[in-house]
Amino acid sequence: MKNINPSQTAAWQALQQHYAQMKDVRIADLFAQDSDRFSRFSATFNDQMLVDYSKNRITQETLEKLQALAKETDLQGAIKSMFAGEKINRTEDRAVLHIALRNRSNSPILVDGKDVMPEVNAVLAKIKQFCARVI
Repeated sequence: MKNINPSQTAAWQALQQHYAQMKDVRIADLFAQDSDRFSRFSATFNDQMLVDYSKNRITQETLEKLQALAKETDLQGAIKSMFAGEKINRTEDRAVLHIALRNRSNSPILVDGKDVMPEVNAVLAKIKQFCARVI
């Protein structure tokens, strides 16, 4: 995984300039200018979860600049590295295992060639037992 400081990229500089243009824009004005704002700046997942980001100081240009930052910092590569169990936590020189904690399918997640799911499940079971005692 590339070690890129996002704040040192051209995309970051473009976002800072865009922020300077947007910081005093009123969200009410953005809605007044665009009757489809809610539908363009929200998403529904599995007909169960609504993510509404229309009430933020963003425009289509903002999204394009954020996508440029993601591309310039190789966010897609970092996500692939995370799911592959690579050591992307440089401070602790280890893999980040957020995905293992949420892996309810129990499919193997390999770190250094070892499936970490048995250990993760053991810790989750201890947490469940502790919570049951507290309640």
